[in-house]
Amino acid sequence: MGSFLRNLTPDQQVSLVFVVLFGLLLIASGVGVLLSLRERRAADDDATGLRALFMQDNQALLRSSWMMVLVFWVGWAMGEGFAIVLFGLVSFFVLREFISLSPTRRGDHRSLVLAFFIVLPLQYALVWTERFNLFTVFIPVYVFLLIPVVSALGNDPQRFLERNAKLQWGIMVCVYGMSHVPALLLLNFPGFAGKTAFLVFFLVLVVQTCMLVQHLAARGLRKPAAPAISNSFHWRSWALGLAAGGLLGAALSGFTPFKPLPALAMALVACVAGSLGHLVMKAIKRDRGVTHWGLGGRSVTGASGLLDRVDALCFAAPVFFHSVRWTFNL
Repeated sequence: MGSFLRNLTPDQQVSLVFVVLFGLLLIASGVGVLLSLRERRAADDDATGLRALFMQDNQALLRSSWMMVLVFWVGWAMGEGFAIVLFGLVSFFVLREFISLSPTRRGDHRSLVLAFFIVLPLQYALVWTERFNLFTVFIPVYVFLLIPVVSALGNDPQRFLERNAKLQWGIMVCVYGMSHVPALLLLNFPGFAGKTAFLVFFLVLVVQTCMLVQHLAARGLRKPAAPAISNSFHWRSWALGLAAGGLLGAALSGFTPFKPLPALAMALVACVAGSLGHLVMKAIKRDRGVTHWGLGGRSVTGASGLLDRVDALCFAAPVFFHSVRWTFNL
């Protein structure tokens, strides 16, 4: 098996990974359909209601997985340039979701135009041109100072600090964080040419596995760590999620430039950042009084908006990207 994989070209290896992922998702979707049909035939009682909520939650997780795999497949199939544009569009829509739940005033219009139509395209242009030194400080330094200046010129001091802080938070999470995912495709590893797509797979798979295991392990546990923010965040389930993500990372080391122990460490770094970032985004949603991002109303599962599906990745990607660059001195 190992010799067979080594004899494949990088494109064939990536294609094989997509075939395996789509196959697993098809199997999971088929099992979900069978379970939902069985639930419809069951009697209507409290236990059935709980199982129905469980099924809805699992279906939301499955839809999230399908969406992410399809996005990555389209990005890989169309090339690096298209992948950067695609993730730029994802950043645009998740930033719109974030801003839609944050009150804005007339004086914020210039800052919003700056964020959506100047800052976002420039950040991804820096990724495209591989100007990583400027790419890493453009938003945290220059945009951080520019946004309040533009807002001040709007001549509206009411709740000035709060309004600017929300906009800067949205830019950092939705634009800065997400832009590090396609940036992984452009890293130049010695002896790893044409295989950087595996880094994106590695990041997404370990973070999603961590979140899934943490979510499932939290069922039946009491006394969450932050009950006012999340009923599914327990220290025990969090540790189990980290362990699952870390072990998967070590198992996937053969597809990456890492050896098993460094792969374990990189996976743990990504899982810690992603899971804690997801908790932070839940806190923001509770502050806004909603259960999910987007304009479609509330949801039972809390995963109806696009930002709900990628928030952990927005936090994990920059930490993982800079950890990789630091480790390999890229």
